[in-house]
Amino acid sequence: MIVGVPRESFPGERRVALVPGALAVLTKAGMEVVVEAGAGTEAGYSDAEYVAKGARVVPQRSEVFRAADIIVQVLGHGANDKTGSADLPLFHRDQILVGFLRPMGSVESITDLAARGVISFSVELVPRTTRAQSMDALSSMSTIAGYKAVLVAADALPKLFPMMTTAAGTITPARVLILGVGVAGLQAIATARRLGAVVSAYDLRPAVKEQVQSLGARFVELAIEAKDAQDARGYATAQDESFYRRQRELLGKVIAEHDVVITTAVIPGKKAPTLVTAEMVAGMAPGSVIVDLAAERGGNCELTHVGEKAIERDVTIIGWLNLASSVPYHASQMYARNLTTFLTLLVKEGKLQLNLQDDIIRETLVTQGGEVVNARLREFFSMPALAVQEEAQR
Repeated sequence: MIVGVPRESFPGERRVALVPGALAVLTKAGMEVVVEAGAGTEAGYSDAEYVAKGARVVPQRSEVFRAADIIVQVLGHGANDKTGSADLPLFHRDQILVGFLRPMGSVESITDLAARGVISFSVELVPRTTRAQSMDALSSMSTIAGYKAVLVAADALPKLFPMMTTAAGTITPARVLILGVGVAGLQAIATARRLGAVVSAYDLRPAVKEQVQSLGARFVELAIEAKDAQDARGYATAQDESFYRRQRELLGKVIAEHDVVITTAVIPGKKAPTLVTAEMVAGMAPGSVIVDLAAERGGNCELTHVGEKAIERDVTIIGWLNLASSVPYHASQMYARNLTTFLTLLVKEGKLQLNLQDDIIRETLVTQGGEVVNARLREFFSMPALAVQEEAQR
């Protein structure tokens, strides 16, 4: 089996799907690697490093698609809504695609892949199980985003983060609030604490309280309880508007007490809930900073400008996208480890082993044989169950 690594084409994307250090694992599993020239350059990996590890580097993107049995990308068609469609004509039937595909973003993107006969796997759908942790690319990239969000906030805040005792007097520490305690939120807590800030965090899932406190942060408890706060995969679930309205009422005073607010609350396949209203922003001290990690999903802050840094009511609101790409060297390294682990599950002794009894393979498989075959996606988009799925349910 030949694994192809095209250069990422999404504007500003600096990551690469496989790094040279990951190739030995694939070679041992009977796979060869072909890389588009310059694919790793912006992440800090030269063509010469790939060649030294046994890869073949080719000058044309079309050569990669023509030669490869498996295409690996960071942002594949669907996740790359700018230039991803240009790759569609390059795919051939039964070619395998592995990468971020944003499968719940639009039904058109996954039906496009099905129409080309592509066997596609979306890394966003890797189950949140102990066995699948080493393949969880979503968590890897969220870790980096949470880390970088704090650095971005520290750079924008006109105050120092740590407490300092100096000859000029004592400087009080910055107060940081994290809204949403998933992987990104936990990393943001840890990073802000390392920089010396006083950190608080809120999540509608009471189960995360212990994790917050273990990192030395205060868990904010509101006089409101969410119904079925998390799903079977551990993600926060959507609540009704009356819950969010009451939540906003209670959060207003908490937010006003903080210099920095980092929001991370997203719900798979849905618009991000509004946690910070314009009124809350107006109640923050001048110079305060909001970093909205949910900007790609519409934002947790009502005043977020998607993809931009803006000042609203004397508060800096940062809605930059794709923060993981701003740390491309290590982001690529982590992503490559996730992919190589997944590929060695998928390919044994150089041959594809499409074992649908394996929950990781079954849940990440999106398209095969010209159909969208993922049961979760078919239900999400109100598509009728396939005959084989109906039979399995009987």
